[in-house]
Amino acid sequence: MIESQVVTAMSALAQTHRLRVFRALVVAGNDGMTPSAIAAQLGVASNTLSFHLKELAHAGLVNSEPKGRNLIYRSNFSAMSGLITYLVEACCAGGTCEMSPSTIKGLTVSDHQVINVLFLCTHNAARSILAEACLNDMGTGRFKAFSAGSSPSANQHPHPMALHTLTRAGIATEGLSSKSWDVFAQADAPVMDLVITVCDNAAGEVCPHLPGQPATAHWGYPDPSAVAGSQDTQREAFRQMLHAVRRRLDLMVNLPQSRLSALLLQQTARDLAQQ
Repeated sequence: MIESQVVTAMSALAQTHRLRVFRALVVAGNDGMTPSAIAAQLGVASNTLSFHLKELAHAGLVNSEPKGRNLIYRSNFSAMSGLITYLVEACCAGGTCEMSPSTIKGLTVSDHQVINVLFLCTHNAARSILAEACLNDMGTGRFKAFSAGSSPSANQHPHPMALHTLTRAGIATEGLSSKSWDVFAQADAPVMDLVITVCDNAAGEVCPHLPGQPATAHWGYPDPSAVAGSQDTQREAFRQMLHAVRRRLDLMVNLPQSRLSALLLQQTARDLAQQ
C-alpha cells in the first residue's frame, strides 16, 4: 500500500459512523451485509449510510456485490492488512521487534498469544464439554478452550457418557463442569477470541455481551444425549460426536498462524463449519 492510499483509508476511518460500519462488516465476514441490515444494526439513516459506504468503497476498505435486488457489502481484509503492514513496516528503525511486518502477518488475536475459544450449547453437558476437552488436549499451547451454556445442568455435572467417552479416548476430564455463559460476561472473566456455538438452539439465542468482541461461528452437531436405545447405542453416538468435533478441531489447530489473525479468525472458523 502506498502513502496516498494509506491517507485515504485512514481519513475514511476517522469518522465515527464509518468506523462502526467497517467494524460491523468485519464481524459479518464473508457473509457480508445489506445496507438495510447495517442501517438497522447501527441505527443510521439510509441516506447517511449510503454516503459513508461510498466513502469506504472509495478508500478501498469495502467491496460490494449485487445479489438479487440488493447489494451485499463486505470488508476488504486485504486492504486492512496492507494498512496495518504499512504502519509498522519501519518499526524500531527496521530492526527485528514484536511489531515487525513478519510478526504482523501472523498477528495473534490478542496480546496473550494464546487463542481463547468458548464453546456454547444449551445445557453445557455434552457437545460443548467434548469440544472443550478435545481442544485443550490438541491445542499444543496455541489454544485454550472453555465451555458454557444458556441453561446449564443444575448439578454442574457434565453428562456421564461424555466423561466416559473422553476417558476412553485418553483425554483429561479434570475441571470440566457445566456453567452459565454469564460467567464469561463478568469483568474478571478471561477474554475470548472466538465463540463457537455447537447446537442450533444456542445459535439462535441472544448471548450476553462478552468482553473483547470475539469472533463468532456456528458448528452444528446432533445432540448425542438425545439418542435413544441401549447403552451401546448411546456410547456410539457420543463416540461419533467426539470423532466429528475432533476432525474439525484437527484442521483448526494445524492452520498456519496467518489464518488465525484477528482479521481472519471469524471467517476461518466459519469456513471450517463447512468441512
